[in-house]
Amino acid sequence: MDKLVLIDGNSIMNRAFYGIMGSKMLTTKDGKYTNAVYGFLAILFKLIEDVNPTHIAVAFDLKAPTARHKLYEGYKATRKGMPNELAEQMPIIKEILKAMKIDIIEMEGYEADDILGTLSKLGEKKGLEVIILSGDRDTFQLATNKVTIRIPRTKGGKTETEEYNEEKIKETYGIKPKQLIDVKGLQGDTSDNIPGVPGIGEKTALSLIKKFGSIENLYKAVEKGEANLKGKQKENIEKGKELAFLSKTLGTINLEVPIKDDLENFKIKEWDKPKVLEIFKELNFNRYIDRFSLRQEEKPKEDLKEIFKIAKKPIEEIIELIKKQNKMIFYIGTKKDENQEKIVKETIISITIYNEQTNESIYTNIEEESKIKELKQIFEDEKIEKISIDLSKTYILLKQLGITIKGMKYDAMIAAYILNPTDNKLDIENLMLQYLKLDINEYILKEDAKQINLFDEINESQEKNNSTNQEKYAMYANSIAKLQKITIKKLQEINAIDLFYNIDMPTIEVLSNMQWNGMYVDEKELNQIGEELSKSLQDLTKTIYEMAGQEFNINSPKQLGEILFEKMKLPVIKKTKSGYSTDVDVLEKLKKEDPIIEKILEYRQIMKLNSTYVEGLKPYINPKTKRIHSFFHQTITATRKNKFNRAQFTKHTNKI
Repeated sequence: MDKLVLIDGNSIMNRAFYGIMGSKMLTTKDGKYTNAVYGFLAILFKLIEDVNPTHIAVAFDLKAPTARHKLYEGYKATRKGMPNELAEQMPIIKEILKAMKIDIIEMEGYEADDILGTLSKLGEKKGLEVIILSGDRDTFQLATNKVTIRIPRTKGGKTETEEYNEEKIKETYGIKPKQLIDVKGLQGDTSDNIPGVPGIGEKTALSLIKKFGSIENLYKAVEKGEANLKGKQKENIEKGKELAFLSKTLGTINLEVPIKDDLENFKIKEWDKPKVLEIFKELNFNRYIDRFSLRQEEKPKEDLKEIFKIAKKPIEEIIELIKKQNKMIFYIGTKKDENQEKIVKETIISITIYNEQTNESIYTNIEEESKIKELKQIFEDEKIEKISIDLSKTYILLKQLGITIKGMKYDAMIAAYILNPTDNKLDIENLMLQYLKLDINEYILKEDAKQINLFDEINESQEKNNSTNQEKYAMYANSIAKLQKITIKKLQEINAIDLFYNIDMPTIEVLSNMQWNGMYVDEKELNQIGEELSKSLQDLTKTIYEMAGQEFNINSPKQLGEILFEKMKLPVIKKTKSGYSTDVDVLEKLKKEDPIIEKILEYRQIMKLNSTYVEGLKPYINPKTKRIHSFFHQTITATRKNKFNRAQFTKHTNKI
């Protein structure tokens, strides 16, 4: 039997966007986000592999208002706009789909759901098996014995694809798929701002539809006095009749969108491979290029393991190697550690050292502190140059093990910051992408493409424990060596090399020691101050209540406004959308109007002192050292003017 796959484009792009976030937020070399596009394609390829469709189409929403918006002004009014990082990827995925000869359907006045519904009805009529892929459960109403809805569902921290046909809907909800429209009519939908009947939730709505079959039958029974509803439920149903029918209309997917009655356009076709290759190369989607053999006559990409060789050696050999080279290019792998006595709440799990002579990275698993302490002599030898990234954190991590790193020669993060102070993406993967044009996420995936779970969010704990760490850290260590050569040359070109070596690199140790030493806090004295402030707050609260003539929440601007401007009739200085303004400027202007204002200002000042400098400091006191260990960030955001000034400063000081 022929199979028609219908995809809700907006829904799956949204799912992919939020599923590949954080360090996995892919970008092109010019900074365009591609994570949603990458995830969408992964989902598409997995679906095609699983289903082997003969026909396929993707539906997208357009910005133009639909009949629902015209019927109800509040429809979807509470939804936040699409993030810019996602919006800029929508044209890209459409361009790719066109190059793949996959039909895109979008029509003004209709939502993607309406298009999917109409096409599913058409496909079923033509005798095709229909599979709808969507993250929107509204599509459940479309399920039949020939129309299946595939939808992601998170279970046990993992997202899986579940299939819903007519039988599964009946089994899950106890009603037919189309009756879910009636349920929505009663309960509403907050995501789409469909009102429903006030006071009726999902459980009640389901029970009513199971009993009466439809909203129409429910209200017929109500009119005849046969509904047997009581109390508040009866009142809500009777008052909400108009909203119930409106909500049912809003929640009903339109199956009559004027689409040409022809499925030929949706047949699977041969890709425009040169065009797909061009786009994938621009997006750095090397994995997909290789997977579908799109390079054609281009030289095949070398195997990752040939480029980044991984070796394992005893620590004794590693120590001799480093001493011989008088240089240590390394990357430290860590895992989270919630030990409250730690200053940096991470634990070193591995050290990967790059050997320039053999172009191999030596990976050493160091779960036990004793193993890393064998490298103490190397780390503390000032004559051996240390070349890495984020040495400030490394300094503290090693200090926690009784090791004081010396000879810090190069930090890739600091070098990149001087070159571009406006760049706030200075982690190793982004620097690799920017300077080496190497996107690690295109490679560090499971070798067997069939094993990719395309709905899976990235699971940090799983990543930490699998073998890809060795490959990943090998790439990091190798890349640090390459970054050193590239960025040092660029620093020389802008006359900032002395700034790097004489100011920024020595500053790492200064700031790290400031963090390590911390600021001693006499917790007993702090608690005593807190008690005094709390006593003052209690006295002030009592006084304010007496002056106001009643108790109220002094910290609530709404309640305070009502007391000052409605009960005490003080002049209104400023109003906001939520009511009367009681900010400090307003209160300062009201000082002469009533003595209560002075007390409120004093109350706020003491409250801030207590919350910020007493209660606020307590969580940051290290239980072991009794100190607050502040983090001093050397790579803060700056303007391009600052970049110029820093470089010029170094240039001129060289002449002194």
